[in-house]
Amino acid sequence: MAAATMLYLLGAVLFAGCVQAKTTVKGAWEKGAPRKQSFTRVLVVGVTPNVNQRCAFEFFMTSQLKSESVQVIRSCDAVVEKNPLTLESIVQAVAAAQADAVLATSLVSDAIVAKEGGGRDTRGHASYKATDAGFATGYYGVYGVPVIYGTFATAPAFTVAEGEARVASRLYQTRDKSLVYTLDVHARKLESTDAALHDIAAAIADKLRRERLTR
Repeated sequence: MAAATMLYLLGAVLFAGCVQAKTTVKGAWEKGAPRKQSFTRVLVVGVTPNVNQRCAFEFFMTSQLKSESVQVIRSCDAVVEKNPLTLESIVQAVAAAQADAVLATSLVSDAIVAKEGGGRDTRGHASYKATDAGFATGYYGVYGVPVIYGTFATAPAFTVAEGEARVASRLYQTRDKSLVYTLDVHARKLESTDAALHDIAAAIADKLRRERLTR
């Protein structure tokens, strides 16, 4: 009886250890964006008012995206001042690093409790209002960075709700600051925020390679 109980407990532990995080990513080309191009110097930006989380994600993203043919620069290493995140600082970082692309990932969490099922939607969402001034070219501004920071600075940082997280990532070419490719990442069965950031970064890097946007 004791042996059978021990085997049952061992089986339960092994089964629990087999439960792994599941991450899915969907990508979409921007209309009119050239398909036959590959970027070799990419500036990565974690769009969030939380500078510590921003730099942590950029570390994970750099480790997953870099290769022998692709150099990756963290915005936290390239900007003059890390906080606050500004469009001007990113533009300067692009010039200093001679980046040919910017990968901006929205880590601003907008958690909404669903009316049915008790679920939570933590899709990355930029809680700010862009204007037509400066470099603004639409709701997300340039390189996915907000152009007005009052509301953005008070938005919540990236969170993992009930082991689930979603973010949006956008790849821009710096030649004309145009959007090339958009990614929507959904990670489930997560154990921590660090695990979420790692898995999301890995999914983004893999998708960009499969689309031959990086190598």
